[in-house]
Amino acid sequence: MSRRLWWLALGWTVVGPAPARAQTYLVIVSGIGGEAAYQERFLEWSSALADAARDRLGIADDRITLLGEQPERDARIRARSTRANVEAVLAELASRVEPAARIVIVLIGHGSTIGGDARINLPGPDMTAQDCAALLAGFPTQEIVLVNLASASGDWIGPLSGDRRVVVTATRSGTERDESLFGGYFVAALTAEEADTDKDGRVSILEAFEYAKAEVVRVYEQQNRLLSEHALLDDDGDGHGTHEIDPATGDGARSRSVFLAADSARQARPATDDPELQALYVERERLEGAVADLRARKNSMDPTTYETELERLLLALARANRDIRSREGGPSR
Repeated sequence: MSRRLWWLALGWTVVGPAPARAQTYLVIVSGIGGEAAYQERFLEWSSALADAARDRLGIADDRITLLGEQPERDARIRARSTRANVEAVLAELASRVEPAARIVIVLIGHGSTIGGDARINLPGPDMTAQDCAALLAGFPTQEIVLVNLASASGDWIGPLSGDRRVVVTATRSGTERDESLFGGYFVAALTAEEADTDKDGRVSILEAFEYAKAEVVRVYEQQNRLLSEHALLDDDGDGHGTHEIDPATGDGARSRSVFLAADSARQARPATDDPELQALYVERERLEGAVADLRARKNSMDPTTYETELERLLLALARANRDIRSREGGPSR
């Protein structure tokens, strides 16, 4: 796939036909900080994510659960982030969520690999990747997004990968044990306008991943340091994460259409009295449908023909989005 087509696919991707509006449930687990500086950082990241989920992404309070090391420090923390409490929260969710619900689990803290077991450090017994995989078996039909922002988190992908799952890790293996910066930028990306590359008013998991990864590289370069963390994303269920996302590899196709926003269905057509703007909305929807139909036929098409037609449609969709923004009064670029 050409680089030009890749950037079009990343910047102007749309989702295919969406199912009925699926509810999003968010569980944030902030582990042991150890030093005071890390305690503050993990509390800041987890609280910022909880606030963004409620205030910016529209997830109801009763669908957000925050577990932390020190519940007394923040009223938003429901309970201490022990393994037993994580197990209880996920078991309770599994007993009541809708079959098509989206379960988003974000792990924040220090990670390690001991005796071949990848784990996140929690108060009391640690939770391993295998522990988490067993808990997620309670969600056989739901979509799972597991984001491990801890150091040494790369080895979580293998045990957690699967159908209808997106797994993001801050590092590519358990040997990348140094302090990780990826988590702070990933949390910030979920409500950052700069991360919204297709300018549809929402930030997908893929967009957040790419934004955070780029910010980490920028900081390391500014400080003239050798990059010691390489975030991974796996969303095709093959058990292998990807650092440099390319649609041809498989990873990226699902996560580009996965959002944390409460309404996970395609955004409704805005109301307008402007007939030209209304026509542009209709044309955008037609092109979105054409892209979805083309992607559904990919395996039966000649690869060159497929990429040529996809590029044509994505260019047309890019122009339609540009014209819509211009007509709405926003920047046209």
